[in-house]
Amino acid sequence: MAPLDLDKYAEIAKQCKYLPENDLKRLCDYVCDLLLEESNVQPVSTPVTVCGDIHGQFYDLCELFRTGGQVPDTNYIFMGDFVDRGYYSLETFTYLLVLKAKWPDRITLLRGNHESRQITQVYGFYDECQTKYGNANAWRYCTKVFDMLTVAALMDEQILCVHGGLSPDIKTLDQIRTIERNQEIPHKGAFCDLVWSDPEDVDTWAISPRGAGWLFGAKVTNEISVFLILSGLSLSSKQLQFVHINNLKLICRAHQLVHEGYKFMFDEKLVTVWSAPNYCYRCGNIASIMVFKDANTREPKLFRAVPDSERVIPPRTTTPYFLRRTLQQRLRRVRDVVSHLWRCSRMEVLALPSSEWLFSVRTWLCVRLPHKEP
Repeated sequence: MAPLDLDKYAEIAKQCKYLPENDLKRLCDYVCDLLLEESNVQPVSTPVTVCGDIHGQFYDLCELFRTGGQVPDTNYIFMGDFVDRGYYSLETFTYLLVLKAKWPDRITLLRGNHESRQITQVYGFYDECQTKYGNANAWRYCTKVFDMLTVAALMDEQILCVHGGLSPDIKTLDQIRTIERNQEIPHKGAFCDLVWSDPEDVDTWAISPRGAGWLFGAKVTNEISVFLILSGLSLSSKQLQFVHINNLKLICRAHQLVHEGYKFMFDEKLVTVWSAPNYCYRCGNIASIMVFKDANTREPKLFRAVPDSERVIPPRTTTPYFLRRTLQQRLRRVRDVVSHLWRCSRMEVLALPSSEWLFSVRTWLCVRLPHKEP
């Protein structure tokens, strides 16, 4: 069989076009073989640029590369959620796969909660593959790649990158390394938590309104930082003292829309990076990437969505995911909010704090609400 023509694939992908089905299959198989060699905690050296969710916004991904530099001139870590919700999930994921195939050491792809069979059948990617190819084969090839994606990256042995957050079942890097990642994301457990959890103003752990993963607080982040850095290195007693003082410098994650593009939390021990500007073509948010010259030097770079005049909007043969929400589905989400708040109220016995109400409505309905503390 002839070798892959990656230059040809790259030219096709850069034009926001998808590959013939057989070429996509060969590309996915090739990338799977590359990913098989990567660790669950993939070591990456600085300088490197860290990116958050993309969600099928192909033209904004191109703007990201204009902002941060093209591969292979710039080394990248993408923290998952490449597909769903946007118009061009297939083209976006294909482009990233081509870049991975051409320069495997210059781009690291982590798994997000949307790199999942179950999620992509609900939020758009499956339907998009069906529409563009006329069958589900392309979706099957891509989900095979999903199963091979690594779950974390470790920059200079000091900065941890993961899509979602932490897990009460994970105390050391070695515990992440032992996860069997070649599978559909489970509904619970460490693997699930790494792609679903969120930081929040809680003491330690709290139930997540997402229905998967956990909410985790500053105390957890600080404790885990010590555990993770200790587990990743072989140290003398003198070095141990140094590590206890410095801890893991930072945890980078994505998974949550940040209207300002990025957000530091927990005394700057954690940062959320969001890389899909004007999310779902309606949220109006700025996006960012985080440039690390070394483990001590970081610089956020902000960028806005590409103007409509510079992007191609697909014909209305298929209604985009975010407009396909029927009134019944909207009401179902409202019902979920009310049910969650009722459960919280019952657990607390007393009146639910306004901050919990705000967080729940914001999370479940995907809206930004003003809030002033009483």
